[in-house]
Amino acid sequence: MRYMLMRKADANTEQGIMPTSELLEAMGEYNERMFAAGVFVTGDGLRPSSDGFRIRFTDGEPEVIRGPFEQTGELLAGYTVIEVDSPGEALGWAKQWPRSDAAACLEVRRYYEMEDFAPGPALERHARLGKAQQRQPVGLCTHLTFPGSCREAMNFYASVFGASLEINTFGETPMADQVPPEQAQMIAHAELHIGRHVIMGADMAPGCGQQAPGATVQLQYDNLDVATEVFQELADGGTVHMPIEKTFWAQGFGMLTDRFGTSWMFNCGLTPVEQWQ
Repeated sequence: MRYMLMRKADANTEQGIMPTSELLEAMGEYNERMFAAGVFVTGDGLRPSSDGFRIRFTDGEPEVIRGPFEQTGELLAGYTVIEVDSPGEALGWAKQWPRSDAAACLEVRRYYEMEDFAPGPALERHARLGKAQQRQPVGLCTHLTFPGSCREAMNFYASVFGASLEINTFGETPMADQVPPEQAQMIAHAELHIGRHVIMGADMAPGCGQQAPGATVQLQYDNLDVATEVFQELADGGTVHMPIEKTFWAQGFGMLTDRFGTSWMFNCGLTPVEQWQ
């Protein structure tokens, strides 16, 4: 069951008064607890209605009305989406909303699901769209592999593109005690952020099961079942270098080369670096 916790607007949110650092910290901790429990889907704050619009239809013709809008208490200031097993569980999480948001008023509403509608061509159309949307990765980037020169290369790219760079060595991972001393400073994961674009990279240590250094398309999914289905389709007629399995950094990770020679890497349910253990 998917629920939306709708945080209603108030005078402060409608004036664009930003949350305090205390509240931001509390909301971050709240979201992290839901994430750890496996119920957090997404959540966002909304700008005041003065930055928004309403579209009113009369006889099918749209009329655009610019905000701000009246009836502040009926407007939304933000929302959180959770996926739980019962209405009681949804209410339980709603009651844990940060106390530092002292003026909060929440409305809890359940999403419709496909099973709520009568079967028919119209429902099948929505089902096809939903399945197509599920199969699209939530992230896609190029992953570069190196024979030991990842740090040098990624620092060079960061300088060229004016990008930010995050680097973690094998010696900084939970597998550090399994890595020979001479490989401890090799790069297990590098992430180059060029604006909204990302290039990942790593040194491929001997015996890691990856073909020669080069470029790989990295796909990121939230749903392990969908990721596995897509992985198996791409693997048909190709070569699986590593089947999708749980790792310390993801619920599922796998690598393959398809029958056309394209290399693919799958990550599903990524664990933040600071939570690696």
